[in-house]
Amino acid sequence: MKQRALGTQGLVVSEVGLGCMGMSGVYGDSDEQSNVKVIHRAIDIGVNFLDTADMYGPFRNEQLVGEAIANRRDRVFIATKFGNVRGQNGEFLGVRGDSDYVREACEASLKRLKVETIDLYYQHRVDTKVPIEETVGTMAELVQEGKVRYIGLSEASAATIRRAHAVHPITALQSEYSLWTRDPEDEILDTLAELGIGFVAYSPLGRGFLTGRFKDVSDLGENDWRKRHPRFQEENFNKNLKLAEHVQALAQSKGVTPAQIALAWVLAQRPSIVAIPGTTSLTRLEENAAASSITLTANDLSEINLLFPKGITAGDRYPDMSTVNR
Repeated sequence: MKQRALGTQGLVVSEVGLGCMGMSGVYGDSDEQSNVKVIHRAIDIGVNFLDTADMYGPFRNEQLVGEAIANRRDRVFIATKFGNVRGQNGEFLGVRGDSDYVREACEASLKRLKVETIDLYYQHRVDTKVPIEETVGTMAELVQEGKVRYIGLSEASAATIRRAHAVHPITALQSEYSLWTRDPEDEILDTLAELGIGFVAYSPLGRGFLTGRFKDVSDLGENDWRKRHPRFQEENFNKNLKLAEHVQALAQSKGVTPAQIALAWVLAQRPSIVAIPGTTSLTRLEENAAASSITLTANDLSEINLLFPKGITAGDRYPDMSTVNR
């Protein structure tokens, strides 16, 4: 597994990480014992960058990751997030970035993960009611106290990133990025390159759509969160399916899988990009990790851009877009 530097602050991780959100019910039921095996296998094959958040589960996902890495802490880098507030019953309670909450959330995450230090701590969503300077200032204090090594933001605008970086170096921005979500190309990626900040691409497989797994809306499980997403609504789904078929055709011509093409495309965009596809399958895990060894030629990339141009995907990426790019 190849390694990449996330930003210029010293954090180096596997270029393909593991997003753990789907292990806690977001896409339907999954078996925790099986999920622990997936995490263990990921570490064994060199996938050392694990991504979680306090809101996943809620709260249970951090506990699961903590249990899985109990005897492997020195072999992994743990990224977690705060800011999307959820109650004990899963209800969403808004976004918070005030100093008291940052500290409260960090202490709770450390306890659930059973670690002394969080490697990369993100603000999950920007709280527009609290100056970013206050939020990042508190995160910087956590770094000074040894509770956090590096800090990051998620789904923040270029202007917010600049303000935050002026308070304390931001190591990474995590936002959605894939063939069907190319919004960061407008301004974000250039801003990060200028400031020496790494980029972590979540949902690099288009929430599974680009893998070729889905042929009809009915393929989604009863409790699958994606059913509420505009891009998975029937009219948009059918339009996007035609786009995904282009990726499948290219993958077949190269003797690889559609997921590997989609991941290799993301990794080819900038040397500072790391992808964190999620999975609960050992087979999919190894398939995703193998994308690290695939090199797309300039002709391949040109062909993909022609077949899947920026902005062609049908539908918004969230039912409510008001909390992203703030």
